[in-house]
Amino acid sequence: MQVTRRAFLTASAAAAVWPYRARGRAAERRPNIIFIMADDLGYGDLGCYGQTLIGTPNIDRLAAEGLRFTQAYAGAPVCAPSRAVLMTGLHNGHAPARDNVPHYATYLQDRDVTVAEVLKQAGYRTGGVGKWSLGDAGTVGRATNQGFDMWLGYLNQDHAHYYFTEYLDDGEGRLELRGNSRSRKHYSHDLLTERALQFIDDCRNDERPFFLYVAYTLPHFSSRDEDPDGLAVPTTEPYTDRDWDERSKKYAAMIGMLDRDVGRITRLVDDNGLSRETLIIFTSDNGAHATVAPRFNTSGPLRGFKRHLTEGGLRVPFIARWPGTVSAGQSSDEVIAFQDMLPTFAELAGAAAPEEIDGVSIVTALKGGKLDASREYLYWDYGHCRARYDQAVRWKNWKGIRLGRRGKIQLYNLDTDISESKDVAEEHPDVVRRIAHLMATAATPSDRYPIGKIYQGKPLWTR
Repeated sequence: MQVTRRAFLTASAAAAVWPYRARGRAAERRPNIIFIMADDLGYGDLGCYGQTLIGTPNIDRLAAEGLRFTQAYAGAPVCAPSRAVLMTGLHNGHAPARDNVPHYATYLQDRDVTVAEVLKQAGYRTGGVGKWSLGDAGTVGRATNQGFDMWLGYLNQDHAHYYFTEYLDDGEGRLELRGNSRSRKHYSHDLLTERALQFIDDCRNDERPFFLYVAYTLPHFSSRDEDPDGLAVPTTEPYTDRDWDERSKKYAAMIGMLDRDVGRITRLVDDNGLSRETLIIFTSDNGAHATVAPRFNTSGPLRGFKRHLTEGGLRVPFIARWPGTVSAGQSSDEVIAFQDMLPTFAELAGAAAPEEIDGVSIVTALKGGKLDASREYLYWDYGHCRARYDQAVRWKNWKGIRLGRRGKIQLYNLDTDISESKDVAEEHPDVVRRIAHLMATAATPSDRYPIGKIYQGKPLWTR
């Protein structure tokens, strides 16, 4: 970005729009925004997206009361870069974090502008809970230095592998939970939910609208130090009596807890009389993990999982509810992505967004229409810190995937082949050439992935 963070925020402060904006002769409060994101939840893990074995009544109700997108894309196939895309409005080839590793080189810096900063500058009260991944305590990338008034959770994404953790990052300090790894008294997900609910309650009588980012860790696997099978839960209810293996029961229970607390958040918004003033979005940071039991069909009709550039790694459930503004019980096939959240929320807040971002506002799509702004393509890559560097591009209805820098481009027509089962590259050489050009030009060099540096014995790739 050519516009520095300091310059953008200074200019935004001068032009900030405060709690009310004029529309004709009436004054209308800008919406509260609650963005709830699961971790490694598959496209097929929810009832409203086809799941039959795991009950998700609260999320299904959210979809019934709102809009369900069928072509929504995460920022990346893994955690940190997907969150970086979400926060900055930059796609995977421009965002500060482009892979999960190395952590410290990819943390947010002072030059980065986040959606929380844009909203805070526009007068929003900002809070977040859960998994951050973009800056540890004491670094400039920490959440409370990147626009959040309140943060409780895991700043370091490896720390987020522990559900019975000994502490959580709490603002500029810590919520100490000494001995919790042994006593298992506090399940971190429950603490995150309680803080999220407290934040909503605290904002009830505030003049300012609020932005709440709920970055849950469920149903991501846990450290094997915490549980040998990689899933730590306080209970497998209500699936304890199912004729399933223990890991399947745990996975289903995780989604059940996630669903329960999406319901608690939604009910509190309604009980506080804020439903018509609040946009609630529910989604996942990327596709499901490959170790999820086949019985759940976690990717639904899609091929692949987390860490894959096929649709199963990138396409995610995405539900929006805003009574009175977003029509109930509808679905949309508009193509949207995480980089669109910053300009969308900025428009709803009456705020300016940084000029050089990749996202487009999806406000018209939320209201049931077509996107106002056209975009040429979506771009993702993966494997900067591994022996193989993979790329993917969606251009119109076409999806191109290249495995390895010299690999052959695979081509799929998503209009007729959502499962990417038939490679039609030989039949459409002109489309392949176009996608090859986009792959060659979409990603820009980054000093955070410098040529010649080594991570775990393997070179880091940059253009």
